[in-house]
Amino acid sequence: MKKILGSAVFILMSLLTHAQQEIKLEDAAKHEGDSVKICTKIFGAKYFEGSKGAPTLLNAGAKYPDAPLTLVVFGESRAAFKNKPEEFYPDKNVCVSGKIVMYKGKPEMILTSDAQIEVKE
Repeated sequence: MKKILGSAVFILMSLLTHAQQEIKLEDAAKHEGDSVKICTKIFGAKYFEGSKGAPTLLNAGAKYPDAPLTLVVFGESRAAFKNKPEEFYPDKNVCVSGKIVMYKGKPEMILTSDAQIEVKE
């Protein structure tokens, strides 16, 4: 019984420490490597079909090149989205969840499915 209780406490503590923290968009760069949730507006998007990795870039918080966060959907993940990200998300308010990574000094979040991005009304 003690072993089961100990395991349950360990699992609960693991879940609590891995819970995503909601942060402000402007603080994204301070959270490199962290899994976070950010709510913002998508101001534009572009699908680079012919480029390496065929990325779709979503500009979060402002238009390119001033977006404080770029959301990236690589071509291999496009099938996990019900709609084409570059057509569906621009001009929508969303909350995104994922890990912050830095690319050329700017924060990005890699999206692998539409479960990571929730459209807010």
